[in-house]
Amino acid sequence: MLRKELKGYFLNPFGWVVFAFVTAMQGAALSTAMKGFRDSPRQDSLVWAVFHTPLFWFWFLFIFPLITMRTFAEEERSGTLEGLLTAPVRTWQVVLSKYGASLLFYILLWIPTYIQFRMYEWVTDVPPAYAPGAMIGAYSVIFLMGAAFTAIGCLASALTSSQIIAGLLTIGLLVLQYFLGYVTVIWGESFRAAPLFHYISSQEHLHYFTRGMLDTRPVVYYLSVTIFILFITYQVVDYRRWRR
Repeated sequence: MLRKELKGYFLNPFGWVVFAFVTAMQGAALSTAMKGFRDSPRQDSLVWAVFHTPLFWFWFLFIFPLITMRTFAEEERSGTLEGLLTAPVRTWQVVLSKYGASLLFYILLWIPTYIQFRMYEWVTDVPPAYAPGAMIGAYSVIFLMGAAFTAIGCLASALTSSQIIAGLLTIGLLVLQYFLGYVTVIWGESFRAAPLFHYISSQEHLHYFTRGMLDTRPVVYYLSVTIFILFITYQVVDYRRWRR
């Protein structure tokens, strides 16, 4: 089932459109960051600059509705979900196969972006303007955020038979999570819940990881969110199974 779901992304032109979109946007971010380095000297690494361009969060959050809105909603709309749920497979196998395929496709989206970073070194024959720790940290937090955000997208898709509603619900939840990271910026540090908002702030996680400063707290946070959301998704899909 995992192989079938993953093949669906590459046998569908929409999957290649998403692939091209991510590659183009990350290429634009890299070009913008390199132009900034050319215009004025900076202390930050190229990796940090790329993932802190103004456009990054705008296009990054929109990846997840695109790759997850079809997972369950399309099956429900077309009527094939009923056949899948009545097949001799367990509900958790259905959920994990769809989630796993979405996450694997998300991981593959970042391969061209890694090549773009390395092309700077290959073409110019100049040492890279970043430390290996910054690269490892950046892709580590990108993976962790992707694991949690993909799970949120799968849950949204399991709640409805409309891809559009699933996509809107996904982006709404992710934008809400994004703006929660600015609560301390707006209200300051004087209230008791301030440490909680620092703990869940994706912006702060990306900020520190792209500097090569690895922290186990975001790892625990994103993995916990992923497991919890997948558990809820399992309950939703299992309810549909037994309701039929």
